[in-house]
Amino acid sequence: MHGLSMKLHLTDDTVVAGRAFGADREVGGEVVFNTGMSGYVETLTDPSYRGQILVLTYPLQGNYGVPEGPFESSRIQVEGLIVTRYSARPSHHSLVTTLGDWLKSHNVPAIEGVDTRTLTRRLREHGTMQGFLLRESTPIEHAKANVSSIDMARVVGLVAQGEITRHPGGDTRVLVIDTGAKASIINKLQVRGAAVTVAPFATRWEPLLDEVDGVVLTNGPGDPADLMPLVERVRTVLARGLPVLGICLGHQLVALAAGARTYKLPYGHRSQNQPVMDVVTRHAYVTSQNHGYAVDERTLPSDWAPWFVNLNDGTNEGIQHRYRPFRTVQFHPEAAPGPLDTEFLFDDFLRMATGMR
Repeated sequence: MHGLSMKLHLTDDTVVAGRAFGADREVGGEVVFNTGMSGYVETLTDPSYRGQILVLTYPLQGNYGVPEGPFESSRIQVEGLIVTRYSARPSHHSLVTTLGDWLKSHNVPAIEGVDTRTLTRRLREHGTMQGFLLRESTPIEHAKANVSSIDMARVVGLVAQGEITRHPGGDTRVLVIDTGAKASIINKLQVRGAAVTVAPFATRWEPLLDEVDGVVLTNGPGDPADLMPLVERVRTVLARGLPVLGICLGHQLVALAAGARTYKLPYGHRSQNQPVMDVVTRHAYVTSQNHGYAVDERTLPSDWAPWFVNLNDGTNEGIQHRYRPFRTVQFHPEAAPGPLDTEFLFDDFLRMATGMR
């Protein structure tokens, strides 16, 4: 359906017209933006985007097509995609299909011809809001009554399904509690010699704590406050004293388990160039991020301390326990896409895990 007219209708009655280049489907979802200049393959397959309509601010998308893989998950996770210009004739030695055909194969709609920077400014000024990606002739009243969207209070259950799996490695054994884990997190652990057991959060993973040296809590979509039953289970992990590394949503879950609170950001952090600073060493790093919630560090109990801070807006980007081997970060040390500045955090975590044996 390339070239047919579609529109984005926001809940504040803003309407943006564009040309379709994805699947012939109407969707609803939270409209968010990402300011990264490349990495659309990794971004679109990041489970943290489930239930969202994604706006990419960099003007040209699709110019290097889509390779065979690997991806961050087995499917495109976004509900819909909005870009300024779509390249229908990509060029790259590893491409196997175009972005448009890939979106169609996953039944994901997309539009081009949109001034995404103006749209992003509106989202920055008014905050993230719900929207509908619709055919030109569809009235908004019909869309609100008939176009389904994902229940974000239950979205984690859509991206962390299946059985417990084991991935071979070395002597250090790591349990990954999956709430929508990117494949790169598991890969970064494996290439460092860890044997990784991946357990979807709803499975009975507590018995596995007896056989591992450390625990990683992963990224994922939605509001961490909707996962309080899981937060209670995370408290059992902390009570065991095993080394813990929390990433993104995992960071928020550990903070809630510690007794802190989280809150929704006006429009989130979604890019590959977010600057953060280690408040202990005063070293700054450029990081990849994708989240809409943050930890209120003012609510941390006295035995926890802030670790990283966002240099753009001063929000918390990591915490660590003052005495026990618990560390968490709001950003993505595995990058994919993004800079590799903070990959060393995996090395530090595995050293802690090895030292606890």
